[in-house]
Amino acid sequence: MIMVNENGVQSQPARMDHREPDMITALLSGGAAGLGVDVTLFPLDTIKTRLQSEAGFRASGGFKGIYSGIGPAAIASAPTAATFFLAYEGVKQLVSDKVPSKYEPGVHMFAASAGEVAACVIRVPMEVVKQRMQAQMYQSSMQVIQVTLRQEGFRGLYRGYTSTVIREVPFSIIQFPLWELFKKWWSHHQGRLVDSWQSSLCGALAGGMAAAITTPLDVAKTRIMLADHSSSIAKGNIANAMKVVYSQQGISGLFAGVIPRTMWISLGGAVFFGIYEKSKNFIQSKMGADK
Repeated sequence: MIMVNENGVQSQPARMDHREPDMITALLSGGAAGLGVDVTLFPLDTIKTRLQSEAGFRASGGFKGIYSGIGPAAIASAPTAATFFLAYEGVKQLVSDKVPSKYEPGVHMFAASAGEVAACVIRVPMEVVKQRMQAQMYQSSMQVIQVTLRQEGFRGLYRGYTSTVIREVPFSIIQFPLWELFKKWWSHHQGRLVDSWQSSLCGALAGGMAAAITTPLDVAKTRIMLADHSSSIAKGNIANAMKVVYSQQGISGLFAGVIPRTMWISLGGAVFFGIYEKSKNFIQSKMGADK
């Protein structure tokens, strides 16, 4: 990876000079970042889900019970983010030394895609439970799980896995290369590596741009997860879900919740990447001090 030294000259430094995290650091930092953003910004996520639901915002609860579903979200957030960054950093480090630096954005896209596929194994069951609670469809998270298992079996908890991956992969291949690119530009401009708060701002900008672009995919994913198990949308065909939404509400339906989604992910990007970089730097400094 091409980085910038203290004199503003691009070079190919040793691995520790550009602060690539090891797997334990990525795991712990990613977990801390995921938990921090999911808990602090949960109300915006709830509003977004209710705006996207077929029943509509008011019928799904409006501003009442804004923290419904936070339990499963909090439980799964740390392992989900930890799994993502474990895969992301692992693939990035594995591939980056084998390809020319001009293909660096492609490496970030590939690494982010691998991270999302792995993280969705944990994320999707949590999303199913969380979003049904947010839409006021059940009284408790345990009731969601029990009814889902009774009606659809274990596969029901993974309804929307494919649509979630289809949403997350485009999102990540936009967000993460932009995040890395913004950090690189800022590093080059100031002649040193970015600070945690600068990485945070880069993450906010990258996340907001990716969120706005991929909102139709998020709407389709939400409809699939909230649909009655016997409906055609529940089968998980994302193209069909988007077609149904468009036929009912037009373009505005496909971009339902775009403002809270963009706000949530922009703020979330700032919190997420800020905590990630801060945690990574803290862990690396402690590990370095112990050596």
